[in-house]
Amino acid sequence: MARIYRDEDYRPRPNRRGSRPRTKNRPSHDTALEGLVTAVDRGRYRVVLGDGTGTFPSDDASGRAPEGSPRTVTAVRASHLRRDAVVPGDIVKVIGDTSGAPGSLARLVAITDRRTLLRRSADDTDPTERVIVANVEVMGIVTATADPEPSFGLIDRTMVAAIDAGITPLLIVTKTDLAPADEIAERFRATGVEIVSSGLQADGSLTDAEVYERLRGRMSVLVGHSGVGKSTLMNALVPAANRATGVVNDVTGRGRHTSSSAVCLPLTGGGWLVDTPGVRSFGLAHVDRDSLLAAFPELIDATLDCPRGCTHLADSPGCRLDDWVADGHAGPGGVSRLESLRRLLSNTG
Repeated sequence: MARIYRDEDYRPRPNRRGSRPRTKNRPSHDTALEGLVTAVDRGRYRVVLGDGTGTFPSDDASGRAPEGSPRTVTAVRASHLRRDAVVPGDIVKVIGDTSGAPGSLARLVAITDRRTLLRRSADDTDPTERVIVANVEVMGIVTATADPEPSFGLIDRTMVAAIDAGITPLLIVTKTDLAPADEIAERFRATGVEIVSSGLQADGSLTDAEVYERLRGRMSVLVGHSGVGKSTLMNALVPAANRATGVVNDVTGRGRHTSSSAVCLPLTGGGWLVDTPGVRSFGLAHVDRDSLLAAFPELIDATLDCPRGCTHLADSPGCRLDDWVADGHAGPGGVSRLESLRRLLSNTG
């Protein structure tokens, strides 16, 4: 006679890996040390440890501490952070071997809350964001007057990204010995963004301290096209940085990438400066329409009189932007800036 099985007859097979449930409670790491990420290289993170007062000293002007220094350690991410981007400027917590001795390896177990986060995408439709740097206060947008010619579109895009992230944009104009900065100053005069020139002496030092004074005591980042002089400027601001510099291609008019990764270096007198690789494009897929408008302050007042639901594009009925610019309210660069805004808006979903 066939046996009839009931629910109470079920006997679970023993778990070969043990019967204890996996806990979701992670260690508190109360003894973890706080540090500043200054460089990332193939899964290894250079971290300058704090001094307990919220500052992160380095042992020399390059930010590269001598061998065995307890202030700078190399760390790897803990497994629970492997999906999280860790970038220069991040303030993190590390445990393990924090001696800084040659061959030692600490473990990065937490990323503290970020004050700001600079991001970009490959283009305006790519949903994948790339995190560039964290916790910066000032974005130095570097552009040359010539060789290569200024890319106003890229400047507008980086200004949008900075303002969207809560970062103060600073327009730094280089190579003023090749051409005057009048055109750049005229286009951006009405934006309220500060514009400073960066000239170099024969020995590679700055002709004046204007740029340095704007960055000293702050966490800042330099962004711009290849060939505009970012690495040259970095070397002038941080002489021990020794960043590679290059020339502009005579055929394409574009610079060659000389910086392959972002690096965060200390400024004499306080503050940190992040040099980033030159960019060819700066996607803004993560920025919404309101944030785009916020980066064009000289045009915002006109939009208050636009019809409800106005797209602010050229074919939008009743849009007040054209009359506003024609009347000179947006300054001498208003026409160019309005065209740039509309290109960005047309790419925003």
